[in-house]
Amino acid sequence: MNFKRADRVADLIKAEISDILLKEVNDPQVREVTVTDVKVTDDLRQAKVFFVRIGENICNEETTKGLQRATGFLRRELGKRLRLRYVPEIKFIFDESFEYGDHINRLLAEIKHDVQ
Repeated sequence: MNFKRADRVADLIKAEISDILLKEVNDPQVREVTVTDVKVTDDLRQAKVFFVRIGENICNEETTKGLQRATGFLRRELGKRLRLRYVPEIKFIFDESFEYGDHINRLLAEIKHDVQ
């Protein structure tokens, strides 16, 4: 099995950002964020970090602003933890797949209820 280096780095970044958000960030808006996926460009210069807030299906503006404020701190911490020549630029994107999955689950529950 052949894995691209960008995929391996993305997995490392996901684990480290999750750990940093859980243990080191004091902002309550950011503390309840779960990192769902990370996509890194092949040149390892940019990383898209997909997130959801625990228990919410919509993107809260305060959460997005809190993550943007924490970006510099997160990059600095990633630089300390990962041995990379360049720490990628981080862009946070709300993961809408959870909202879509919740919608599908509700539709399936309605169908099941109607059948019974």
